[in-house]
This record gives sequence, C-alpha cells and structure tokens, in this order.
Amino acid sequence: MPAEWWFYQVEHTSLDAAVGPLLEKCLERKWRVVVTAKPGTIERLDAALWTWKDDSFLPHGRGGAHPERQPILLTTEAEPQNGAKIVVLLDGLDADAARFDRCLVVFDGGDEPVRAKARAQFKAAADSGATAKYFQQEHGGKWVDKTPPKREAAARQAVPDKPSGKKIPQ
Repeated sequence: MPAEWWFYQVEHTSLDAAVGPLLEKCLERKWRVVVTAKPGTIERLDAALWTWKDDSFLPHGRGGAHPERQPILLTTEAEPQNGAKIVVLLDGLDADAARFDRCLVVFDGGDEPVRAKARAQFKAAADSGATAKYFQQEHGGKWVDKTPPKREAAARQAVPDKPSGKKIPQ
C-alpha cells in the first residue's frame, strides 16, 4: 500500500510554529517522526521545539549519536534512522515514500518555488494512486481540509481535444 501524502499550506504563522502542533499530534498517536529540512531550518526548528509552548516541549534530537532514541529526529536526509513511519518534509525536500506510511509536506504558501514543488508532489502522489490530502491554514492556526473531490480534480486535469471536443486526461 503506498504511503499517504498530506500537504499543509502555512498561511498565518511561521513554518516553525505550524510544525509544533503537527508533531504533537504524531507523538499523541505514539508515532516516531523524521523531520527533513535544510540545515538553517533544522537549526531554527531545534530551538523552537524546546520552547514551542509555555508549559511543555517536544522531545526531539538531531542526527548524530543514537538517533534511534529520538521520537522526533531532525535531519537533512529523509532516512528513518529512528524507526519513523512518518516523515515531515520542509523546504521543498522529497523522500522515498516507500520507506514511510505517511509523508507530511509542510510549506509556506508565500514561497512560490516551494509551493510549486508541493503541487508537483501532490500531483505525483495522486497519479500514483496514493491518498493525497491538502490542508490550508486559517487564522488562529486551524487546518481546514481543502482536498479537491476526486471527480472535480479529474475534470480540472482534463483538457478539450481540439478536433472532437472530447475531454482527454493530461
């Protein structure tokens, strides 16, 4: 069974602030997670996860010695060194989905190159038959499911065939 792909478009908070609640939900479900990002993002996120709430922190570690001990592993490579079945992809990075049960792509809606990458990932996931869900952030940080219904998505992907006027898939 292919991995599920869930896409989170950040609109009203920082990327770091948006990732904390998603990771908290993963830990509540007893899921181990690999967070994959560029080095600068890893640095910021590492600091943010220790202080993301006034009354708690999210236990995590960076690559290096004993990654298997980390419930949340921050790394530049999408490798499940901690036994993770969930990968969080930031900064437009990708992963071998076959190594995970779920891929969470979290991206800043205002970053056009990263948003374009997320669109391509969504299309590839949907085309492969994987479950692909799309959530958009509202004011207050709430996530709203904006996944297009399958028949609407299929209609949008069809273009008219010039000679016959029939719709053909792209």
